[in-house]
Amino acid sequence: MTNSFNKHLVRLVFVVLFSGCASDPATDYSSSYPETINNPQANLPIRPMTPPLRSTQSKGAYEPYSQSVDSYGTSGNYANSYPVKSFIRHMCDTHGFSESYLQGLFAQANRLDSVIRLEAPSPKTSTPSRPGSWSRYRGKFLTEQHISNGVEFWRDNSDAISKASAAYGVDPEYIVGIIGVETYFGKNIGKTCVFDALTTLSFDTQRRSKYFMSELENFLLMTREEGYNPRQPVGSWAGAMGLGQFMPSSFRKLAVDFDRNGRRDLWQPNDAIGSVAHYFSRSGWDYKSPVAQPASDSYGASVIELSTYEGMEYWRVHPNFKVIKRYNNSNKYAMAVHQLAQAIKNRYQYSQVSAN
Repeated sequence: MTNSFNKHLVRLVFVVLFSGCASDPATDYSSSYPETINNPQANLPIRPMTPPLRSTQSKGAYEPYSQSVDSYGTSGNYANSYPVKSFIRHMCDTHGFSESYLQGLFAQANRLDSVIRLEAPSPKTSTPSRPGSWSRYRGKFLTEQHISNGVEFWRDNSDAISKASAAYGVDPEYIVGIIGVETYFGKNIGKTCVFDALTTLSFDTQRRSKYFMSELENFLLMTREEGYNPRQPVGSWAGAMGLGQFMPSSFRKLAVDFDRNGRRDLWQPNDAIGSVAHYFSRSGWDYKSPVAQPASDSYGASVIELSTYEGMEYWRVHPNFKVIKRYNNSNKYAMAVHQLAQAIKNRYQYSQVSAN
């Protein structure tokens, strides 16, 4: 009698859970969180209408899929998890995925302990902030290596950068600057299996689990749309991907197939360059307009303060500065992109003149 009652109760819970699934392309689990932008082994079938994953790479292309994957952790046994089963049912009912396919996929997922530690909030301390935070931050990006590698990246991809700038009305140096700050021009794209990272963040953390579950949904849709094996893409511990470190939701909305080869591939320079330019354009970039200028004091709503070892710096910022902050909502981040972009532009233009 008790067993019969329990079975009936379980069936009732499933009915309640799944009767309200929406039919929109992706459920908005993350209304409380801002959009983040930023980030290989199983040959699972995806869908009959999905093209197979390509194994060839163009000459000179970055090959992130061949890197070792950061899967430090253990099998999460996600296929037997009730929240994962609920998520699978949602993906099947809403997006037409195969239940057996997703069960097989989640059975391979790894619980990444390193990702859980990184997502955990830092303990609060009463230690006063040290002066010079901007000096330290700036020192990570305004280096000779960043500037010289930026010039080389611009030279190697000058055609794509020029075309993206013209197509989307975005100053070319800021396309290069973003990629430099985000991934050191593709040299540091991350090595974590994105599917493992997003699965861990969705089902083994609490602080932003709804946001990451939305990104996991978008990631699975993205891999189906583009023909990727879900266990193949690598990126940051938080799931950001490619040279421009797009999260899956941003990938689906803003990535472009700039080289027109039939797939949006942000691990390749052409598509990454076009996609960053498209992101800036959609965010309201004003071509050839100022970004930031030094100010003598802190007066004015458009003036920001940055702490250096020598004291405070004051900068009057313009709408384009706020566009950069759409990528990462930090004054230091936006200023690093701005100053790196200008340094690379000056060096690149000088090299062009010297060559002639």
